[in-house]
Amino acid sequence: MAQLVDDRKSATIERRAKLFRGFADPSRLAILGALCNEPLAVHEIVERTELSQPNVSNHLRCLLDCGLVASDREGRFIRYRISNPRITVLLNDVDALLDVVAVGVEACDNYREA
Repeated sequence: MAQLVDDRKSATIERRAKLFRGFADPSRLAILGALCNEPLAVHEIVERTELSQPNVSNHLRCLLDCGLVASDREGRFIRYRISNPRITVLLNDVDALLDVVAVGVEACDNYREA
């Protein structure tokens, strides 16, 4: 029985880690931030994030595959949106958490960008 509980905990931890990897890229976070306010087409995301169109398209594919973003056809454009309002809540909660722990995050050498 203890092994079953450990396996469930391990599976939950792996799922959480996989979810957070979806958020772990600055470009993906910029795209998600842009989409928090309203659905946008690729060219609008490019304008708001200042990322290249190929970069936006690649990251949107990843976000779609992970279920963090959804899309709707609107005429000749595809509009992308946050798939669940809880994602926006999570991003806002992260900002609130950073207000408290930002000094430690900035000082952390473990996750510095290359």
